[in-house]
Amino acid sequence: MEDFGAETASDPIALFSVWLSDAEGAELNDPNAAALATATTSGVPSVRMVLVKRIDERGFCFFTNAESRKGRELRQNPRAAMCFHWKSLRRQVRVEGTVTEIPGAEADAYFHTRTRMSQLSALASAQSRVLASREVLESRVREFGTKYPGEVPRPDFWKGYVLRPERVEFWINGVARLHDRFLFVRAGDGWVKERLYP
Repeated sequence: MEDFGAETASDPIALFSVWLSDAEGAELNDPNAAALATATTSGVPSVRMVLVKRIDERGFCFFTNAESRKGRELRQNPRAAMCFHWKSLRRQVRVEGTVTEIPGAEADAYFHTRTRMSQLSALASAQSRVLASREVLESRVREFGTKYPGEVPRPDFWKGYVLRPERVEFWINGVARLHDRFLFVRAGDGWVKERLYP
């Protein structure tokens, strides 16, 4: 059974980068999409899809409205989990760890790579709060477009976050449900790897 590098890998971030590259060649849409799970301090969970925009030595980076439900939950309980599922490759990766904000300058730099309409949408959206009508949202976008005919400033509430992984699990579909699962657990500056039952 092929393990796509998981059997011999010692660095889960390096292995993830290889798998993401494979997904970029196989998935029709958003190979960087992940289900992000957060929870309140009392343990009430919620999950939604996000786009992971950068993976580096710090971890998995995404951007969102800090006043949204996920932003509020991350402020109360800065732990989260992600799941990447690449159906065409029959693989998935689960990530668990702590979440911190990235520096504002980095958020600024990424914000200004987005299209103007995406910038205006981020500014206009009071994400996760009640919206009276679609027309109200579109009116707010037009209003901010008029207010900022040139560069659109990154709103203070639009932030970048990085999930620093403590556990990373690679899953490979197997015949007759004999899947391969490899778990990496952070240990100091390195990782301990184990094979799990399917």
